[in-house]
Amino acid sequence: MADRVLKVNAFTTFDLLDASVEGHGFEEEAFATLNVRTARNDPETVSLDLELDNTQLESVPPHADHVTLSAEEARTLATELQEAADRVDGADES
Repeated sequence: MADRVLKVNAFTTFDLLDASVEGHGFEEEAFATLNVRTARNDPETVSLDLELDNTQLESVPPHADHVTLSAEEARTLATELQEAADRVDGADES
């Protein structure tokens, strides 16, 4: 990804995922970086950061999206992700 907004290094959660962006009258696909982070000292929230490769997009300017979660919200998201992953695993076994 050229001209990154997010810092990507060996500790980034996912540095190359398939992603898409959709708006009124457009939908584009691109590689993406997805990262979960907290402050190093005395963290109060969990941040979920997403950036799509701007070299693959025509309709959206370079940017990153951030969601700030409380510890409880992060646990709820983790539970939902685990349940969805279990459904996918169950479908693969059928």
